[in-house]
Amino acid sequence: MQLNNIARKTPNAKKPLVGRGGKRGKTSGRGTKGQKARAGNKKRPELRDFIKRIPKMRGRGVNSFKSFAPRAVPVSLSEIEKAFKAGERVEPATLVEKGLVEKTEGNFPRIKVLAGEITKKVTVSGVEISASAKAQVEKAGGKVHA
Repeated sequence: MQLNNIARKTPNAKKPLVGRGGKRGKTSGRGTKGQKARAGNKKRPELRDFIKRIPKMRGRGVNSFKSFAPRAVPVSLSEIEKAFKAGERVEPATLVEKGLVEKTEGNFPRIKVLAGEITKKVTVSGVEISASAKAQVEKAGGKVHA
């Protein structure tokens, strides 16, 4: 090792170069004039303009916790007693056929059978049914399929 080969462990800190020849001179890497060249430059995102054009989804008022899901159409066992004969099947198609419920947008709605008076033996399937209504149907000799 010779004196001319010795290198410092921590070299001198280089001063930032200024002017045309330097790396951080004149515009300091910010291009030219204008809004983007200024400190604290915050240009409005272009995407925001598109977002602002979309209509707001307004609040739901008092019913903010109410579900968007369509509610089940209630059908009483008393109505089924009047419309159906003994031994018939109670399902969405037959309920629409007998005029107890209506199709919505060409589809069968959700239907829930609720308690009422029934003496006829019917088979209930493809609809929701309350516990008390199920007990009444089975007491009358009918069947309930989930």
